[in-house]
Amino acid sequence: MASIPTPPHCTADFCLIPIGTSSPSVSAQIADVQRLIEKSGLKYVMHSAGTTLEGSWDEVHRVIGQAHTLLHQQGIVRIQTDIRVGSRTDKVQSFEDKVAKVQELLKQ
Repeated sequence: MASIPTPPHCTADFCLIPIGTSSPSVSAQIADVQRLIEKSGLKYVMHSAGTTLEGSWDEVHRVIGQAHTLLHQQGIVRIQTDIRVGSRTDKVQSFEDKVAKVQELLKQ
């Protein structure tokens, strides 16, 4: 198993959900996660239902794991995260490229 590499590039959309917090608002925790992502150097964009990360498979998944640890260190004992990951080998395509392609089609 160790001889099978992970993909060199991926795009991951993730939504981290702290469970059991004292308030229904989780904006402070999400801001902390965004600061972590900014420091990671990965390409990213935050949206209303999560964050899209782009980079190597290992780096992207490491940052998502670090986000869990960061919030656990703040006393949040349970976190649920939905992750959708895509990779491809036929070409390099950023999340910005994907959006631009659809916007181009909408203009036609």
